[in-house]
Parts: sequence; structure tokens; C-alpha cells
Amino acid sequence: MRALQVRELRPDHAGAGLAELPVPAAGPGAVRVRVRAAAVNFPDLLMTRGAYQLKPDLPFVPGLEFSGEVDAVGAGVEGWSVGDAVVGGNRFGAMADYTVVPAASLRPKPAALDWDAAAAYPVAYLTAYVALVRCARLVAGEWVLVHGAAGGVGLATVDLAKTLGARVIAAASRAEKRTAIERLYAPDAVIDGAAGFRDAVKALTGGRGADVVVDPVGGDIFDESTRCIAFGGRLLVVGFASGRIPDLPVNMPLIKGFSVVGVRAGEYGRRFPERGAENVAAIDALAAQGRIRPHVHAALDLGDWREAFAMLERREAVGKVVLRP
Repeated sequence: MRALQVRELRPDHAGAGLAELPVPAAGPGAVRVRVRAAAVNFPDLLMTRGAYQLKPDLPFVPGLEFSGEVDAVGAGVEGWSVGDAVVGGNRFGAMADYTVVPAASLRPKPAALDWDAAAAYPVAYLTAYVALVRCARLVAGEWVLVHGAAGGVGLATVDLAKTLGARVIAAASRAEKRTAIERLYAPDAVIDGAAGFRDAVKALTGGRGADVVVDPVGGDIFDESTRCIAFGGRLLVVGFASGRIPDLPVNMPLIKGFSVVGVRAGEYGRRFPERGAENVAAIDALAAQGRIRPHVHAALDLGDWREAFAMLERREAVGKVVLRP
């Protein structure tokens, strides 16, 4: 089978390349899936140079999430049959013609989604759900400020927040991205995410500030967010795409009465398995009902993986990029 394999941890993904590998067998409790689409996520890029907290043994095949069809089932597997359309995730292994995963990591593909969209929604929308529902305890009518709103998680958060009845301010740094966000999801406002957004947020919210701020950027964006968050607000830390982990003088949340909450959707599910299952079921139901609409910026052949990775590195993708093996 054809696969993207990481053989060495090197900058610029120089240790990765296409390879012909044996088709893996489905062992006990596992399922082999014929991959139809595999989403590209920043952790995939980071893992090619050993810069992510998860460091698989070399060589390995990257790819966190996928859609496809069951191709074989291992001993002891119940509930899955050859030909079933599924979505799933594992820590790596999806960027290949076939992947083998634990049966428990699969779920039925929502019929409302095509292969590309089905591969693109599990990680981003799960993160958005845990952020808004579990961490922020979002109430309909509240103002939500979403930074990095054109990224995979950011765009999913805009979509989900609107579905949950929030008033949404989407912040993005490039004009073409802001235009795309407005066209795709029609948030209540779309603003320039560069420095100086504080005044715009204050004006839009009648001086109150945002009740919830979703921040996958960090750095200066986090700093300024503390100045336009409402009293009793929740500032959600999702990541540090800017490269700088900010510091916070604790007198600020004391005086302004806001909370800073870290969002780790996967870890949340591992710590609280029952609630984790509820989270997954919730986003699957929303997808099946057509109430969320994952957006795929580009779908490329697996052989064009370098261009797919570059789209993320250049910050040009609106939503998700997927690879088709």
C-alpha cells in the first residue's frame, strides 16, 4: 500500500516521504479501514520533526483522523462489518491506503457528510464542543470571541457557537479569510484579529466585552483578550499558534472576575470517559442532523502531501485540508 512515512525526525519534513508498505493485518480487537480521506492537523506536521508531545517510534505514518470503509475485522470485534462507512481517529497512521485501529475508536460516518467532510470534523468539532459546552458552559445569547477563526478549530468553533445560539465575533488576520468566514457561516461580526481588536469587541458588545474568548493563538492576542473580556467571562486557552506562551498577572482575573481555562479535548475524554463519550455522541448527532457544516478548504491526493502541509504552514487554509490516499 501507499503511505506517507516518517523515517527520520528532521526540519521541513525532510525525513518524511511516500513509501510502499505491506497492508497491515487487523489483529484481535482491531479493524482495518480503507482510508478515503485523512485530515491534516498541526500535530501531524510537528510530529515529523519531533516537536509534538507525542513521539511515536520511528518509522511511523502520521494522520490523526480519517474517513473510510471497513476492510477487515479482527478476532473478537463485534458491531462492524466489511463495507461499513466509518470515521475514526488514532494518534497516527491515517495517511495511508489502509490503517488499523482499535474497533472502539470507530463510529459510523454521518450520512449527511461526504468522505472529505467526514474526515475533517471529528478533532476540530470535538475541541470546539469541549471548549464551549464543557469548559465555558456557554449559554445561548452570550458573546463569543473566536480568534484564529479561519483555522480548523476556529472555524468549527464559529459554526458550533452559532448552532448553540451564541452571538459570535470571528477574528482573523487576513481580509480574504474574513470574507470566507462571513460567506460560510455569517457570524454576528467578523473583525481583524490583529492588535487593536479590543475596541471593536467592546463596541460590538455594548461595552460589556466578550463572555467567552476562544484563543488558539496565544501571545499578544491573549494579552489583549484580557482587556476585552466581560466580568465573569471565560478565556479558553486552546493553543499557542503565535509561538509565544503568554504570562498573566493574576490581579487581572481577580479584578475583572474572569476565569482562564485550558482546553484539551482528548485528555478530557480520557479523564472522564463517560462525559467523553457524550461529547462524541453530541457532535455526531449534530453532524447527522446537518446542524454543523464542516468546511474543507482543499482535498489533495496523498502524493501532494507537501502542498497540503504547506497550506497549514502558510496559514492560508480556511477550515481543514484533507489528503485522499
